[in-house]
Amino acid sequence: MRLRNASILAAFAVLVSSAAHAQQAQVEKPTAELAAQVRTQGFTCDKTVGAVRDKKRSRPDYAVWVLICNNAVYRVSRAPDMLAKIEPIQR
Repeated sequence: MRLRNASILAAFAVLVSSAAHAQQAQVEKPTAELAAQVRTQGFTCDKTVGAVRDKKRSRPDYAVWVLICNNAVYRVSRAPDMLAKIEPIQR
């Protein structure tokens, strides 16, 4: 019985760890998703270099990112179920 409980707990720990890691990766760096949003709204982003979360401007249910493309830099503000607010930033 102990071995069975231990293996169930180990499997649960792996499952929780995998889900948390996937969620963290999705929340932390949605670079491709941000670039697609920028392009959809008419801005150019030829190749994405990276994205950094703007913690000072972000709030719960309102994420603000700085998206770095090889040809431009954008501040992308996102709220659920709304278009993103996209501001070009001077380099």
